[in-house]
Amino acid sequence: MNTALILLLAMLLDAVLGEPKWLWSRIPHPAVMMGRAVGWLDENFNTGVIGISGKERKRSGILSMAALVLIAGVVGIIVSNLPDFGILQIILAAMLLAQKSLAQHVAAVADALRLSVGDGRMAVAQIVGRDTSTLDASGIARGAIESAAENLSDGVIAPAFWFLLLGLPGLLIYKITNTADSMIGYRTERYKDFGWAAARLDDVLNYIPARLTALLIAATHGALNKWRLILRDAPLHRSPNAGWPEAAMAVTLDVALSGPRSYDGKMRDFPYVHPEGRHDLTPADIDAAVKVLWRAWAGMVAITTIFALFT
Repeated sequence: MNTALILLLAMLLDAVLGEPKWLWSRIPHPAVMMGRAVGWLDENFNTGVIGISGKERKRSGILSMAALVLIAGVVGIIVSNLPDFGILQIILAAMLLAQKSLAQHVAAVADALRLSVGDGRMAVAQIVGRDTSTLDASGIARGAIESAAENLSDGVIAPAFWFLLLGLPGLLIYKITNTADSMIGYRTERYKDFGWAAARLDDVLNYIPARLTALLIAATHGALNKWRLILRDAPLHRSPNAGWPEAAMAVTLDVALSGPRSYDGKMRDFPYVHPEGRHDLTPADIDAAVKVLWRAWAGMVAITTIFALFT
């Protein structure tokens, strides 16, 4: 079974089953296991070591990421060579793709916001890192839509891209890097050195997928004629990659995303992405973003199908 066919079946399996609670309440999810590995390294080679310099922390972080990448790659190679006709690869890849669960989490914010602003705040707090206690309805919707765009890239298109390119080893290396970045890739006193390697490698691995995600969003919504706006606004984002799917989502829905928000009680004056778009957002805009997720996913399925048929 070729790599593209395995990926295609995994994407379809994820779209049907998502992340069944009955399963993950009994056994640890692979992403949880990856998180535990990163946490162990952090505890033993960063925070657990007293008195080491920033340079030493950076070296420890580089070696930690090298070990994680090596282990992920070896595990991927071993599983890929099992005589099981690719069944385990399909299952693992489906576990590490997040299309259905992403769509469900984003849609849940719209449902909660329809009940009340308070319910919306609680729902969006599950998927964003900003302060949510003072968000109004537009802020809640904006946060959900931004999360949808960014996680479409990180949780769906990028894993699929790396599987298509390098098979299961590529997917596992991407996922362990992305997990590490989400845990230690911060410019805080604790992680600015130890998490440097994780953050930089994540930037590299997301460079092409982020732009591919923007292209998929635009292409599946007849918005390629607005590509110049995406090119204009993508660099406004503080992330070198997240701005691409976010700018494409903003242009497609004709809404203003990003903008000022609070982190840890401090307001950050970030610029708006697609500032000429609508600023007053509603649950209907979140619903529209969920539809964008599925159409972009369908675009990636189409690309994967072509590879499966002709490689």
